[in-house]
Amino acid sequence: MTASIWVLGEALMDCVAQPDGTLRPFMGGSPFNMARAAALRGAKVGYVNPLSADQFGQRMHQQLVQDGVTPLSPPSTLPTSLAVVQIYQGQPSYGFYREGIADRDYTVDVVLQRLQEQPPGVLHTGSLLLVPPEHYKVLEILEGAKSLGWTISVDVNLRPKLATDLTQYVAAVQDIARLADWLKASDEDLELLGFAHPTRADGAKIASHFNAQGTRRVALTFGAQGAWLGVEDAAAHADVPATKVVDTVGAGDTFWGNCLGDWVLNPDDANLRVATTLQQAMRAAAINCERAGCQPPRYDEVLAAN
Repeated sequence: MTASIWVLGEALMDCVAQPDGTLRPFMGGSPFNMARAAALRGAKVGYVNPLSADQFGQRMHQQLVQDGVTPLSPPSTLPTSLAVVQIYQGQPSYGFYREGIADRDYTVDVVLQRLQEQPPGVLHTGSLLLVPPEHYKVLEILEGAKSLGWTISVDVNLRPKLATDLTQYVAAVQDIARLADWLKASDEDLELLGFAHPTRADGAKIASHFNAQGTRRVALTFGAQGAWLGVEDAAAHADVPATKVVDTVGAGDTFWGNCLGDWVLNPDDANLRVATTLQQAMRAAAINCERAGCQPPRYDEVLAAN
């Protein structure tokens, strides 16, 4: 039986600043995006956190279902979280509104009970739920999930502007990363985690740090410089495909969602497929970059583009 991917993390509206000063809302949140990308790759995906009963939350629920993701929690009466996004030369910067919102309206006990009732699969988390003090809930859930046999996926995705104490935030992320079986980090994440001037050529050396903590699969992305992927004893690296970039919103989420989708759909030869996995994930991310906001491609679109 193919393993499932359950996603624990934020779902929010990216309110993207337009040239005329207006804000255009797009559904977003790194884990929400990743869930969609993995489902469009063909994986069986569930989204753990509550969505709001407000109009934004209803739209997000509809989008998840449309893309093949199963929402796993009843609606919350709390509002949808918002992010204000400004894009400069294709690169987004974010301001977040994260207090008293729907995707934080969950308890450790309820999530662990649901995990216990399911055959172990992959539990993914990362991004804004790693910001203290929320990370304490996440740590408890991940520790419980590992004891139940779940594989832990973490996308570091540090957002330093959200932290009142950056040192504490980085330490929290490092604590979470130690539990990861599979981990993704960008060059910006790596800088904040203490790797000075990381490049793709440093991929194996950087991955060895995480391997020593028990992480078996490591993806490192370097923006326009490409990406490096290590799976057990195999590794590959690749350039960014030729792309007409509209923006890069959700590119990393699309990349990681396609990696996870590939792995759960092809569980027996992931180390032999490392180059193929990386190339297809890069192509999926490139297609997403050709669209406004996060719009991950279907797998047939990825194959057609190769």
